[in-house]
Amino acid sequence: MSNNDPLVSAVWLKDNIGAPDIRVVDATWVPPFLVGRTPGSELYKQGHIPGAVYFDIDEIADQDSDLPHMLPSPILFSSRARKLGLGDGNRIIVYDQNGFFASARVWWMLRVMGHQDVHVLNGGFSAWQAVGGETEDLPPMPVERHFTARVRADLVRDRAQVASAVEDGSARILDARAEGRFKGTAPEPRADLQSGHMPGAANIPASDLLTPAGMLKEAEDLRPLLQDYVDATVITSCGSGVSAALINLALARLGHWDTALYDGSWSEWAAHADSPIATAP
Repeated sequence: MSNNDPLVSAVWLKDNIGAPDIRVVDATWVPPFLVGRTPGSELYKQGHIPGAVYFDIDEIADQDSDLPHMLPSPILFSSRARKLGLGDGNRIIVYDQNGFFASARVWWMLRVMGHQDVHVLNGGFSAWQAVGGETEDLPPMPVERHFTARVRADLVRDRAQVASAVEDGSARILDARAEGRFKGTAPEPRADLQSGHMPGAANIPASDLLTPAGMLKEAEDLRPLLQDYVDATVITSCGSGVSAALINLALARLGHWDTALYDGSWSEWAAHADSPIATAP
């Protein structure tokens, strides 16, 4: 493990999973619009990395918001983390059974709440299985541990802050959605939302950051995709604040750890009639 890299390899985790300060988190999540897919909680029950606890981004969220999986209050987050056995002094490794669908989001959430010693398993569950890692289907019985939330507001942006950045150009918006949704030529999966993008935003589809094997690309391969933004003030966005975190993760791999994410993302932006929306042919 290197503190200069936000990821760990499956080989590293296999060699270190027994360390007393290591905590493994399964963040598997399936978007609700993927009808017929097995829910993340069920995939976890079918098999997971030994000792891994299940982190549900829809449950550990602001339940009073109409928007999907918005950040919860520090009090709620600390309570849920404590019950999962996640706390101060832990090295937390997050993975996903669907590539990087939600592991980067949980990595970002933990960092927002002040926990810096958190990494993502590169390649997720598939990479773990590829190195012969064992699995289990019973949940662990975690010992509660104190989690001190120290909120990093610099890593989060709300709609008003994004609107200001769009208007005055004070930050670059990087949108992780697929090209068709960004350009407005493909529909949004969420009903009643217009596709398109925030004026001035750039499109960095999350899939472009991954290798064909589902690994986050190495720094030398990420740099050509992100070199125009590494020295800029950046706000990431996507459909609902999940895949955007993969851009944050990629920028961290390039040494830029403090990128902000628009939590409401397109689900919030496009729901407001006064939000400017651009399209491209």
